[in-house]
Amino acid sequence: MINQSTLDSLKAMRLTAMAAELERQLEDAATYRTLGFEERIGLLVDAEWNRRQANKLSRYIKNAHFAAPNATIEGIEYHEDRKLDKAEILRFATCQYIMDKHHIILKGASGNGKTYLACALGHAACRKFRSVKYIRMPELLDELNVAKACGTFKKTIQSYQKVELLILDEWLIRALSPQESYDLLEIVESRCEKGSVIFCTQYEPDEWYDRINPDPNVESPISEAIMDRIIHNSYEVLIEGKVSMRERHGLKASLKGGRP
Repeated sequence: MINQSTLDSLKAMRLTAMAAELERQLEDAATYRTLGFEERIGLLVDAEWNRRQANKLSRYIKNAHFAAPNATIEGIEYHEDRKLDKAEILRFATCQYIMDKHHIILKGASGNGKTYLACALGHAACRKFRSVKYIRMPELLDELNVAKACGTFKKTIQSYQKVELLILDEWLIRALSPQESYDLLEIVESRCEKGSVIFCTQYEPDEWYDRINPDPNVESPISEAIMDRIIHNSYEVLIEGKVSMRERHGLKASLKGGRP
């Protein structure tokens, strides 16, 4: 009765992992009887701690809204033609660049795995309990337009300022309007000295000017302002590949299915 009362109390306090560990100890009393009181208490506390850390990690990953939620550093494929520097990727996985407020620019053709790599780095940041947000640039621009219409633009900008790592996929996938360029400057400025950004893009930084300000007849300081806040504080990673990752994985799926 005393044991059951203790189990009920632990569950009522939502110490479910501790309660489960206590039940295991009670069911295998012969084994645990050889352990001292401090050791048995330690096992109970460790079980509860591990459960809470796992739940916390799950929340960080869920809140990031990754396009590839299962992407991990361990799952990155280092094919020779991709020319990825594994040592560099592992350094990024330590999240030192986030602590130093640096950015990462992932460049490469469509299908070369930029999104997966960005999400894998984001997952590594979540493992260290750093807040992460993933968003495609077209969705970001739409969100900012809606925020202005609803009168919540400032609040939205602040929400992007709070996260420690922002992942911007499809960066400059299309040329921007003057208003969109200004809105983008607000986002970049909000990240300046506040946190890190991973940019996934198909374009070299030299090509960004014309996509931020596509009108050659109108000089705009916004392009220079955005570039200045990014380029001089970023690591650039070129992801190459003679075969796109989509095609590569499609070939693997075909082979597994027994098709040529």
